[in-house]
Amino acid sequence: MKPLEGEIALVTGGSRGIGMMIAQGFVEAGARTYISSRKADVCDAVAAELSKSGTCISLPFDIGTEAGARALADAIAAREPALHILVNNAGATWGAPLADYPDDAFDKVMALNVKGIFHLTRFLLPQLEKAATHADPARVINIGSIDGLQVPSLETYAYSASKAAVHHMTRVLAHQLASKRITVNAIAPGPFESKMMAETLRRSGDMIKASNPLGRIGEPSDMAGTAIFLASKAGSYLTGTVIPVDGGISTRHG
Repeated sequence: MKPLEGEIALVTGGSRGIGMMIAQGFVEAGARTYISSRKADVCDAVAAELSKSGTCISLPFDIGTEAGARALADAIAAREPALHILVNNAGATWGAPLADYPDDAFDKVMALNVKGIFHLTRFLLPQLEKAATHADPARVINIGSIDGLQVPSLETYAYSASKAAVHHMTRVLAHQLASKRITVNAIAPGPFESKMMAETLRRSGDMIKASNPLGRIGEPSDMAGTAIFLASKAGSYLTGTVIPVDGGISTRHG
C-alpha cells in the first residue's frame, strides 16, 4: 500500500534528521520526492540512498535568503508541472547565555526558520495550486517544535521564538490559502535522534526519556507516519493544526 503514489513532494532540510525521516517515508509511500539542503554532496548522497526504495531527487539550495528560496522554487517549477506536498523543514538553532546571545545568530535563525518558510511557500504557490483539487488539496507541512509550545530548558532564544512563529504563521497561512484548496499544518517534534539533538541527547538522554510519558525518544517511523497522514487522503480535512509528536512531553509541561 502506497498512500502517496503519483504525488510530487519537496522536503527542505531533507538530507538529515527530521527531514530525512520524512523524505524516506514519502519515498517508501510512493511519492516522487525532492530533497533540498545547503550541502550538495550530502544532499546528493542521501538522495541516491533513498532512491533504493523509490524516487528521490537532490536539489541543493540555501533557502536562508529570499533569492535562495526563489531559486529552489524555480528549480521545482522547471522540473514538475505541479507540487502536491511541500514540507518546510529546513532550520537552524543557536544556544548561548542571555547576556552573550549574538545578534547575527538571532538573524540567521529567524531568516531560515521563519522567513525561509514564508518565502518558499509563496514562491511555490503556482505549483501547489496546480496540484490542488476540492477533494484532495495540496499540502504544506511546516516543521515547528515543542520548544515553540513550551519554555525550553536550554537558552535557545531565537530557536524557540522562531518555532512559536512557525506555529502561528501556519494558522495564518491556513486561513489565507484555504480558498486556493491548499491546507497548511505544522508538526511540533519532541526529542528525536538527529544531528541538532545529538549533543543534548548525549548529555541528558536518560533524563529526557524519564520525563517523557511514553518513556522513549522518537523514532523515524513516528515522524514519517505523522507526515504521511497529513499528506495523504486521510489528512485532507485538516488545516491550521499544530500536532505535537513528542510522546506527551508538551502535555506535561505546556
